Amino acid sequence: MKFEHTSGGFTLPGESGQEKLTLELAKKWGADVIRDSDGTQLSDEILNAGYDIYSTICIIRDHNTWAKEHPECLQQSFLSTEPVIAAEEPLTVKPMAGFFDEQFKINDRPEALRYWQVWDRTANKLLPADTWQWDAAAGTVTVASPVPFHAYTVSFLAWRTWEEINMYNHVTNSWTSEHLLPVDPRTKEAQAFLYDWLKNWCETHPQTNVVRFTSMFYNFVWIWGSDKRNQNLFTDWGSYDFTVSEKALDDFAAQYGYTLTAEDFINKGSLQVTHMPPTAHKRDYMEFTQQFVAGYGKKLVDLVHSYGKRAYVFYDDSWVGVEPYGPHFKKFGFDGVLKCVFSGYEARMCADVDAPVHELRFHPYLFPVGLGGAPTFAPGGNPTRDAAEYWNHVRRALLRAKIDRIGLGGYLHLLNDFPDFVEYVESVCDEFRVLYENIKGTTPYCIKNVAVLNCWGKMRAWGNHMVHHGLYYKQNYSYFGIIEALSGAPFNVTFISFEDILENPDILKDIDVIINVGDADTAHTGGEYWCNPIISSAIKKFVYEGGGIIGVGEPGAHQANGRFFQLANVFGVEEETGFTLGYDKYNWEVHKHFITEDASEEIDFGEGKANIYALEGSKILALRERDVQLAVNAFGQGRAVYIGGLPYSFENSRLLYRAILWSTHEEENLKKWFSTNYNVEVHAYIKNGKYCVVNNTYEPQKTTVYKGDGTSFELQMEANQIIWYEI
Repeated sequence: MKFEHTSGGFTLPGESGQEKLTLELAKKWGADVIRDSDGTQLSDEILNAGYDIYSTICIIRDHNTWAKEHPECLQQSFLSTEPVIAAEEPLTVKPMAGFFDEQFKINDRPEALRYWQVWDRTANKLLPADTWQWDAAAGTVTVASPVPFHAYTVSFLAWRTWEEINMYNHVTNSWTSEHLLPVDPRTKEAQAFLYDWLKNWCETHPQTNVVRFTSMFYNFVWIWGSDKRNQNLFTDWGSYDFTVSEKALDDFAAQYGYTLTAEDFINKGSLQVTHMPPTAHKRDYMEFTQQFVAGYGKKLVDLVHSYGKRAYVFYDDSWVGVEPYGPHFKKFGFDGVLKCVFSGYEARMCADVDAPVHELRFHPYLFPVGLGGAPTFAPGGNPTRDAAEYWNHVRRALLRAKIDRIGLGGYLHLLNDFPDFVEYVESVCDEFRVLYENIKGTTPYCIKNVAVLNCWGKMRAWGNHMVHHGLYYKQNYSYFGIIEALSGAPFNVTFISFEDILENPDILKDIDVIINVGDADTAHTGGEYWCNPIISSAIKKFVYEGGGIIGVGEPGAHQANGRFFQLANVFGVEEETGFTLGYDKYNWEVHKHFITEDASEEIDFGEGKANIYALEGSKILALRERDVQLAVNAFGQGRAVYIGGLPYSFENSRLLYRAILWSTHEEENLKKWFSTNYNVEVHAYIKNGKYCVVNNTYEPQKTTVYKGDGTSFELQMEANQIIWYEI
């Protein structure tokens, strides 16, 4: 599609030595801002070209001289060995075995050794400190008298000796520069140094209009292994493992009145992953860390403001503690937030943050290879294809939420070999400005209020399922599918936690339908929370009195009280776990239904769920090898929908759309701002007197469009076309 060429709302990555290309593309793409990127600089020619300037800083790295002089101020993490079997006495364990020795170094200072632990994992028993010995010269821990054939682990503190994003850039882009050390701002010495450094930086960068913090202090956890086959040893987007230190632990004990141990982080080897229901200790430590990050972070933001500059935060890399949906985010005083995006839900993660300006950094990043290692701006890569795929998803979300700016990052010189990408980005920039002009921050038409219920609620809004960026994992694909579908759907979407319900059960009064999706006993579904009678009764009451509920995978599942699905009577389905094999299952008839009217004969449930059977009274809408994949049930005045799995697709988005409407008794309002072709969507902006019809595919599409008054018209659309109308 071709749009009128306009300018504004676009941030261009500039590059010293590429002045001609930088300024040409700034004009072609309609940029009003030029930024630097990791590993690039802006020359005076670019700085003085009349554009606003974004400067990227990561406040905790690129201070190697000072960090080497203050090694006690490096960031740390708890690590734990793999279980080692005590086949003979004594048992000797190498704590660093399997870890990347360029990323970590053992911290065996007396202050740190206090927090080391050795566990008999077979007996689930902590060994007294006098029963094991650390040999610094040999780099080993020895247990003199282990129980034969018990498994033992060593949990220990380790310095992080290579900041992970710098490490990734070195590997991805073949950098040869010095490895950057991550500074921990917990100590007064580090805080004073970083404050003075930023003060000097502001004074020596007068051309900078926006300081782009990446992000604040602590990275998401990214532990590398020693073997290239296991380089990405462990990743968790929301982990707090990289925030720990002796001082942090000591300060926590002083503030909270109890002492955290290594096991609070290691958790029998599972670590405190985001996908596990958080413990009370983890919640306390997160709050403790957030308070510190916001408190010291505000001082830095205030310093930036004192020089007349704006402060934005990029909350992808080191956003831990920043928590854009947490209770302390507003304290920072950020002028804007930025987020890299592959998908619609990531766009919503940015758009729904309470901040003045929202900016998206599009992918593919201008790097030779992408996150998965496949070529992008390199031989064999197709960045235009990748960009079109991402834009296809992101645009859905842009039509539902406020985004003020878009941009790119990386090395501009890589574009010399990809002229088709240059042309495609121009069209995207112009299209974005059309979207922005038509929407102007107006809330689009929403049919119902949908609440996603999990352990994290608002804290992890739109991103509860994330492991590492938007990478696919088959164990949580359904959560991704639901969230991605909702990101561009005409619903008011909120995220609530079980703790929210315990604190105020009336929170459910403003909700039309609840969605609970994921595997049993995860943070997605809730685990033991469903054994709390306040929770289970509140949800049942909500549905019984007319509310809707949609469960995907193993909703409300936890083996207790004679049930696996704690809402089995609500959903009308149960999972066979071996405990009910002696009971006959006799409800197997498949029914046609409103929900499946647009669906293919074979609905894509992805992996689905095995061993799900229907209870008496529920209606099965889809079976796969005698496993229920889609069923509906009436419970009191309310309605429930069970789905075995739901990968993201336009067809499945339509199925979810219909499920929400049916569960809320809104079938008759289906054909309002509606397209009969699920590849095409309609978005209405009543206040602005406008609506648009969007072809989400790269193929021509034909559809019948229904307006808000129920009248309709036929429409033939070009590939990926968007058409704007007056209401």
